[in-house]
Amino acid sequence: MPSTPSVIVFDVNETLSDMSPMGERFAEAGAPALLAKQWFATLLRDGFALAATSDSAGFAAVGVELLTPLLAAAGVAQPGEAAQRIALSVSDLPLHPDVVNGVRSLHAAGCRLVTLTNGSAKVAEKLFTAAGILDEFEKLLSVEDAPAWKPHSSSYAYAAQACGTAPEEMLLVAVHPWDIHGASRAGLRTAWVNRDGATYPSYFAGPELTVTSLDQLAGVIG
Repeated sequence: MPSTPSVIVFDVNETLSDMSPMGERFAEAGAPALLAKQWFATLLRDGFALAATSDSAGFAAVGVELLTPLLAAAGVAQPGEAAQRIALSVSDLPLHPDVVNGVRSLHAAGCRLVTLTNGSAKVAEKLFTAAGILDEFEKLLSVEDAPAWKPHSSSYAYAAQACGTAPEEMLLVAVHPWDIHGASRAGLRTAWVNRDGATYPSYFAGPELTVTSLDQLAGVIG
């Protein structure tokens, strides 16, 4: 790449954490496993709607409020309790297999590592502690402390201010094209992690880098 960014900013949900086990959590509660993807997509949709009007709400609170009627419609007994349990289980997910080595390699190369998640910083802290990589991160940032969710430009500006650097000195790493687009429009450099061979949407601003794993990203930057 042309130059090494001063700060690497990681999205957390799906980029670092593997959310595929969520289907099992739904099935254990008595709901269809496929409902997990519908719930997460609806959660992002409503978060984006709030961001579009420069409003905000907690990720977990929105998630539980959305999930309760979905579980009730699926015939789950005590849907409110089940929704709370499933939403909390996001903090118990595993990381993708490439994450630990990739993060350690990037840190060893002298990169400053931070997160910027639409979820809670406490969730990221729990995930990283369990994986033994918490100390590799300088800061765990969340849009809970920003004016709006990603991909609103204010969320990326908040991260730049928190890190004491200019947006153009930051590299956002994410699996979500919408996040890549938002970061690019906010002036950040971007790296798309394409683990499943997907096609990048033509209507979004493209990433500067496309990699299949964090190990590959570490090789490019290192």
